[in-house]
Amino acid sequence: MHIVDITMFYPAESGGVRTYLSAKSNWLSQRRGIEHTVIAPGAGSRTARDGHGLIAVPGIRIPGRMGVRIPLSTARAERVLTTLRPDLIEVGDPYQFAWTALRVKRALGVPAIAFYHTDLPRVVQQRFGGAASFAAIAYLRRLYRDFDLVLAPSRAAVQRLHSIGIEQVRHQALGVDTGIFHPMRRSSTLREELGLPDNTRLLVYAGRFTREKKLPLLVDAVEHLGPPYHLLMIGGSMGKRRSSSVTCLPFQTNRELARLLASCDALVHPGDGETFGLIVLEAMASGIPVVGVRSGGVAELIDDSCGVLADPNHTGSLAQGIRRLYARDMAAMGHAARARVSRLYDWQVIMPQFLRQYARVLNAAGGGLIEREASDGWI
Repeated sequence: MHIVDITMFYPAESGGVRTYLSAKSNWLSQRRGIEHTVIAPGAGSRTARDGHGLIAVPGIRIPGRMGVRIPLSTARAERVLTTLRPDLIEVGDPYQFAWTALRVKRALGVPAIAFYHTDLPRVVQQRFGGAASFAAIAYLRRLYRDFDLVLAPSRAAVQRLHSIGIEQVRHQALGVDTGIFHPMRRSSTLREELGLPDNTRLLVYAGRFTREKKLPLLVDAVEHLGPPYHLLMIGGSMGKRRSSSVTCLPFQTNRELARLLASCDALVHPGDGETFGLIVLEAMASGIPVVGVRSGGVAELIDDSCGVLADPNHTGSLAQGIRRLYARDMAAMGHAARARVSRLYDWQVIMPQFLRQYARVLNAAGGGLIEREASDGWI
C-alpha cells in the first residue's frame, strides 16, 4: 500500500503541515506493508529524493511565508506523482497541487483526500475583503467536489465547510509528540536568559507572525496588564513596533521550542480563525495551561480544567482571561493539560484514526482494505 502526500506547505522551517507529515512518516515507517512518500517544492532546480520518503520538486520561495515555496512546474510534480502509482493521494493545500492530484486521480483511478489545514475564505477576506471571500468559497466548492473526502481538523472547520456547501467532510484531529513536548524540559533559568526578574509572569506565543493571528491584540492585552506580566513571542519579529512588555525570538527547532514552552507559565493564543492549533497541543503537552478565544479550532482543544477562553477580538477580555488564569492553581491546570493531550491527542492515538479514514475511502473505492488492515498490522 502506497500513500502519497502532496503539498506546498512543507517549508524548511517547521510548520503545522510539515509537523503532521513528519509524524505520519515516522509512524508509518514502523508499520509493515505501507510505503509513504511526500511530494513538496524544494530549493533545487531539479527533482530530488532525500532517501526518507521526501521528493522535492523545483519551487520558488514566497517572501514572508517562513520558507513556504510554490512549485515552478505542476507538470513535473504530476509526472512524479503518476510514476509513484499511489494507492491513495492526500493533498495538504488548496492550490496548484490540489488540481495536480485530481488529474492523477482520474488518470490512475485512485482515491484522493484533501486536508483542510487553512480556512481559505477567512484568510482571503481578512486580506482582500468580502468580495474576494465569496470568490474563494466558489473556488473551494469547485475544487473539493471531485475529492473522495475532505478531512477537517476541528468541528468548527467541518461546520464551516458544510456552511459553504461542501458535504463530503469528516472531522479528523491532528496530534502532538508528547515525548518531545514534555514538562521535564522546563528550565529554571529562562527568565535570567531573557534578562527578566524572577517574579515575571511569563506568557508565550509561538507561530507565524501574520495578520490572522491577531498579534497586535495580544501585545495590547499584555501592555494593558503591565508588570510583572511579560510576553515571549517566538517565530518572528514585531517590525517597527517595540514594547518593553515583549521579547521576540526567531524560529526555534522543536526541542528548543519545547524547552521554551515548558519554561513559561502559559500560552496565549488570540487567533479566532484557526482550523486547529498545533501549538496549543504542544504547550499543553509541555505542562502549561492556555488562554485562547471562543472561536475556531483552539476553543475545542481546551476545557476549564486546563485553560481559559476569552472573547475574540477583545483586548480587555483577553487581559481579563490572563488575570483569571493566574488566580487559579496553574500547576494543577498544567498537569490536567498534559493528561488531556496524552489521552486524546498523542500521535499514537491520532495516527490509527487516520488509517481508519483511509480504510473507509479505499474500501468504498473497492480496495477491500477494511478486511485487510488488521491482518496486515496497520492499526
